[in-house]
Amino acid sequence: MRQQMIKEQTIKVQEFLREVVFKVDDYLDTHSLHEFEHEHGHYDEDYYRQLLKSLRRLNVLCDEAKDKVAVLLKGKTFQTSAAERTLYGIYHQCIGEFYSPKGDTWFEDSRASYTGNNSITFQFAPPASLVELFASLGHVFQDIREELDCYENHDCMQAVKK
Repeated sequence: MRQQMIKEQTIKVQEFLREVVFKVDDYLDTHSLHEFEHEHGHYDEDYYRQLLKSLRRLNVLCDEAKDKVAVLLKGKTFQTSAAERTLYGIYHQCIGEFYSPKGDTWFEDSRASYTGNNSITFQFAPPASLVELFASLGHVFQDIREELDCYENHDCMQAVKK
């Protein structure tokens, strides 16, 4: 029973990571620093460089996690403990990077989730296209964070060992 639940979570996470990587790849492939000059909003080249750097970092973390999940799901037998370690890592790396990136270019406004608004707040005015991207990613990150919330403190992994 427990193994099936972990496997279902892993499948959901795989779908989530595919969607995130697809959207972020598409954004990074079609937008450049110089294009941001033409978008609405204040143009701050240094800040925009940091935004793109943080977005690329998020993309790399999600892409690597997607590969790890694919390996888990392709195995002849499903390795529950390895899946749990992977899901724990995804929670703390991918989801953590989305809500609080290394460069602090944006942050989570936890009060916004109560109002149904986008919970990501940017330090400075970002390009409009980036706001749209984050609006489309916000709900999928929130859904998967809720799905994996027990991995915040090793709770899921400790339950299996008992």
